[in-house]
Amino acid sequence: MKPTGPIPADYVWRDGALMLGERSADEWAALAGDTPLFVYDLAVVRRRVERFRAAFPGISLHYAVKANPHLPLLRAMASLVDGFDIASGGEAGLVLDAGLDPRRISFAGPGKRDRELAVAIESGITINIESPTELDRALGIGRALGLTPRLALRVNPDFELKGSGMKMGGGAKPFGIDADRVAPLIGRIEEKGGAYRGLHIFAGSQALDADALIEAQASAVALADRISRDAGVAPPHVNLGGGFGIPYFSGDKPLDEARVGAALAETLAGRGSILERAEFTIELGRWLVGEAGVYLTRIVDRKESHGQTFLVVDGGLHHQLAASGNFGTVVRRNYPISLTKWGEVDSLETVSVVGCLCTPLDRLGDQVGLPIAQVGDLIALYLAGAYGASASPARFLGQGEAKELTIDGARIL
Repeated sequence: MKPTGPIPADYVWRDGALMLGERSADEWAALAGDTPLFVYDLAVVRRRVERFRAAFPGISLHYAVKANPHLPLLRAMASLVDGFDIASGGEAGLVLDAGLDPRRISFAGPGKRDRELAVAIESGITINIESPTELDRALGIGRALGLTPRLALRVNPDFELKGSGMKMGGGAKPFGIDADRVAPLIGRIEEKGGAYRGLHIFAGSQALDADALIEAQASAVALADRISRDAGVAPPHVNLGGGFGIPYFSGDKPLDEARVGAALAETLAGRGSILERAEFTIELGRWLVGEAGVYLTRIVDRKESHGQTFLVVDGGLHHQLAASGNFGTVVRRNYPISLTKWGEVDSLETVSVVGCLCTPLDRLGDQVGLPIAQVGDLIALYLAGAYGASASPARFLGQGEAKELTIDGARIL
């Protein structure tokens, strides 16, 4: 039997049934009419936002849409966060439809097409410029439209977020402008008809080490100070990125965000005068919504092969690529997983939970311990609120997309 990740503390069982909001998981599946199904619990997201506000007073909170762009969730998030960070023209359309003020939206990512830059400029979205040539294109489009583009500069920092699952800065990277090349571009923005909106410094993601985040944030503030002094221009806004991780696997410990927040407050209290009036922002995706999501998939077959038991489900890696271990994981480990019904006397058996695709990569649980399950039972895969439905190959083998519900209490939003 192999270990699984910890089930988030937000989830409870009532009379042997897994509760999602004020209904059981099986009730939500019945209401949805089919499985596989993602359920996103807004109450969990609210609690995360409250924790952030308590730990980071005075710091703006942006939601990174790439983590989960489900439209009902985005609409609900509009009243919870201070802004959205997007990474494509498609996401721009989603957040504008969600009703957020375009002046609270920032657009990052390499390879922005001219039409995407034009949409951002016309809407008043801040563009995080990734290269000198992108800066020239944005300024040219602004002139052609007769509009003043709102432009920030994304910095490829000269440090990285230690221990992060995915490093976004330090060394040669496709993201942002190397730190030592940023200052001269600040003056070009104003000279060529743009509005300078500040700096975006993102060093990495999925970090659980508070000390690493503390060090990275202090380095980011120092870098923003150095660039601004070199340019002789005070930034109106400094986006410190995010990188807050969640515990996916056995042995992972939750991030101590309170300690990170206390250290950042101390760092900002001692910041240089050129940063005195800057608004500081942290952008978070998976930390806000990852643990709020559960993927429900139904057992369609139970089979034995060479002494091992396989539970074959109607979902798979085409919806939960990361949970299958095929989304950047070097060594496959098990996400938290359970049945949606659990009796007090249920004994455990060792099983592998596999999907419905014709590939041995389609494995959602490898030699995990579950109560004895039968065809028709539901399995819950946790930490499904971020990089699940939208980051998985739903069209593979013609399987199609999973259903998605954002819930609040007993309501579907």
